[in-house]
Amino acid sequence: MENAKDIQTLIRDLFASQNLAVLATHSQEQPYASLVAFVVANDLKYLYFVTPKTTRKFANLVINPQVAVLINSSTNQSADFHRAISVTAVGQAEEVAAADREQLLPFYLAKHPYLEEFAKSPTSAFVQVTVRSYYIVKNFQNVLEFHIAK
Repeated sequence: MENAKDIQTLIRDLFASQNLAVLATHSQEQPYASLVAFVVANDLKYLYFVTPKTTRKFANLVINPQVAVLINSSTNQSADFHRAISVTAVGQAEEVAAADREQLLPFYLAKHPYLEEFAKSPTSAFVQVTVRSYYIVKNFQNVLEFHIAK
């Protein structure tokens, strides 16, 4: 069994190596998944992404803020069954207020500088996911849990 520090390091290392995540939202009894460019806070309590306000994912978040975010290291090879690591973050999403957006956006753009115009557009929402728990799967079936302290 791995300790909390080891699990946090595993999560941080995976997230640093990946630019994209799969966001799962839900609305009107129908789940929906989409790719997002993400960044994680140093304390792992928050994930951030940007989306146009006209998207289905944003509309779903407004209706139901409960989300899951999947980040993994798979490369679509058979070795992934034993080498890939997958982390699912579950929590609640909300658009970041304008004042906080100005403070947090440079953090996001440090990882995704090529998205600056998109991220600063008034038609884009800067979204914060407050993470409750992480579920880590490695070696195909080894599942670990890490819960964020309130």
